Amino acid sequence: MKYLRFLSIVILSSLMIAGCKPSQQGNPAEGEQAAGAAAKKEILVRTSMLEKTVISRTIDYNATLKAWEEVYVAPASPGRIDRIYVEPGDKVQKGQKLFLMDQTQVHQSRIQLNSLDVDMKRMEALLETGSITQQAYDQVKTQYDVAKTSLDFLKDNTLMYAPFSGVITGKYYENGEIYSGAPNTAAGKAAVVTLMQIKPLKAILNISENFYPVVKKGMTASVKADVFNNEEFEGEVILVYPTIDAMSRSFKVEIQVPNKLGKLKPGMFARVSMFVGEEESFVVPSNTVVQQEGTNIRYIFLEEDGIAIRYNVTIGKRFDEKIEIISDDIVEGVTLITEGQARLMDGDKVTVVK
Repeated sequence: MKYLRFLSIVILSSLMIAGCKPSQQGNPAEGEQAAGAAAKKEILVRTSMLEKTVISRTIDYNATLKAWEEVYVAPASPGRIDRIYVEPGDKVQKGQKLFLMDQTQVHQSRIQLNSLDVDMKRMEALLETGSITQQAYDQVKTQYDVAKTSLDFLKDNTLMYAPFSGVITGKYYENGEIYSGAPNTAAGKAAVVTLMQIKPLKAILNISENFYPVVKKGMTASVKADVFNNEEFEGEVILVYPTIDAMSRSFKVEIQVPNKLGKLKPGMFARVSMFVGEEESFVVPSNTVVQQEGTNIRYIFLEEDGIAIRYNVTIGKRFDEKIEIISDDIVEGVTLITEGQARLMDGDKVTVVK
């Protein structure tokens, strides 16, 4: 009995001592205060004064180069192809023979015309002697004129010539085959051969209506092709369409590219730039602009009285390692944070390192 009473006293004493021992985990409120103090620790940054720079303002658009002219050469009616004189890739001159259709109808029409010519001359002699009426002569004359027109039409659609100088880009039949007149090209047109004029080329741009007042016929344009390592080719605005597309809020502009050496080809991807004047704008190192993760939102930090203030900006033109920023809330003379901005949040305290 004495042993049990002694054991109870020992256990009770141990519990009282454990209750009086300070907790090793500490006060939760004290932990939050410590974390808050760490969060408010000042961050070291570098800064520079933000000033405007004069830049060349250009309109930059992507385009696909197109042939200056493209024709799908075909006769007016189906028939057998007698001979094709050209192959894809051949350079042809205006008026050069392209292909010849079967001439049977031409021969028949010529024989008929010769017969009517003889009849008409005979009728002329009879008309002079008064042996026939003017009406009888006019009927034969009409038949002759119709036959002559028919022969000219057949001749024009039997031996086909190049309407302009260019290059053959497609051949769809072989000698002796029957031209059916059915669509057989990627453009949904019927043709025996396709001819393109590639000197010059053209590019058609859809430009935002905001630039309609400044884009004029005769303006120069810089055309660069990725395939030639951005080699620059000179172009010129030859047509500004007079209407605005209500759906896209854009207007069409045609650019002529001389392409004297023939390096550029229809279908090539190109970048077109047009100079529209100079103006002042903010240009900053590209690393000072931060992009919000998962969005297209971009912003910078300005230092104001030791505090980092975030300002959303719009990206403009790029200049190698620098970039134009646009914002109605930023003025000249403010202090731009150029280093350390990646660690900042809006309202953080900062220390500027000289």
